[in-house]
Amino acid sequence: MNILIVGTGALACLFAARLAQAKHAVTMLGTWQEGIEALNREGVRLVDAQNREWRFPVRATSDPRECGRVKHAIVLVKAWQTERAARQLRDCLADDGIALTLQNGLGNRETLIRDLGTGRVALGSTTTGATLLGAGLVKAGGEGVVSLEQNPALGPLVEALQSAGFGVQTVENPESLIWGKLVINAAINPLTALLRVKNGELLTNPFAREVMWALAREAAEAARAENIVLPFNDPLAKVEEVAQRTAANTSSMLQDVLRGTPTEIDAICGAVVRTAEKHRLGAPVNWTCWQLVRALQPARPQDKQTPLQPSAHMVR
Repeated sequence: MNILIVGTGALACLFAARLAQAKHAVTMLGTWQEGIEALNREGVRLVDAQNREWRFPVRATSDPRECGRVKHAIVLVKAWQTERAARQLRDCLADDGIALTLQNGLGNRETLIRDLGTGRVALGSTTTGATLLGAGLVKAGGEGVVSLEQNPALGPLVEALQSAGFGVQTVENPESLIWGKLVINAAINPLTALLRVKNGELLTNPFAREVMWALAREAAEAARAENIVLPFNDPLAKVEEVAQRTAANTSSMLQDVLRGTPTEIDAICGAVVRTAEKHRLGAPVNWTCWQLVRALQPARPQDKQTPLQPSAHMVR
């Protein structure tokens, strides 16, 4: 298959490497010039659990016109880059093509649909982990599952992902999985970014653990207010399980903070706060972490235009 990966970051490189290893033709579309040059020069490089490095040929570009009219695209950019990715896909996705979002946070599908239309966007989620070590160089993290909505147009992509060794499942209610991942991300990612620790250290610090529980509890309450049935019964137990299973991982948000790049905090804790506010619920811990992580990242013009203040009903 010819597959377009939108993005050149950690997960984009991991998916590109495994799909290329399975002999699929992979094109990567991004804006990071250093990454694009490294990918074209050396291929995508994957470091496995034994610290062995493998290289696989891919084609990388920043110009969507060089991608042709692709039928299958996987969107793996940060949530704050989705609007740009949608514009790029508008120029290269075939009329009968499908763009699958496997991104973190809420709102990505809706942003893509605005440019591409409902029939050309599919929703999915992945719990696979990866750490970007350099331009075009990625280290595989914890093995996870790719969960996809039930959509006949995704059939070829399902086969391609399975041929690349990914565990793939289709689900009737992908919104449940998106919210389930949001609860986990909201509880773990901001704390690791603020404390500069790996996931597992949140379990060894009783104060961090209490905050982690509070973040998960608020996110789960927001999900219930949206009539979302989470894919697990006990949010606190699930968050602890994931933190333990990914104990050695550096979260994607901490990776962003260490690189001095914007994070996905708006689409994670920010999304929890906005949803809670819609239902007149309190989400003060998510609000605080949202603002603190924003304070760590480079200021953008839009941040100055819309200063954020907690609503009165956000505090219990």
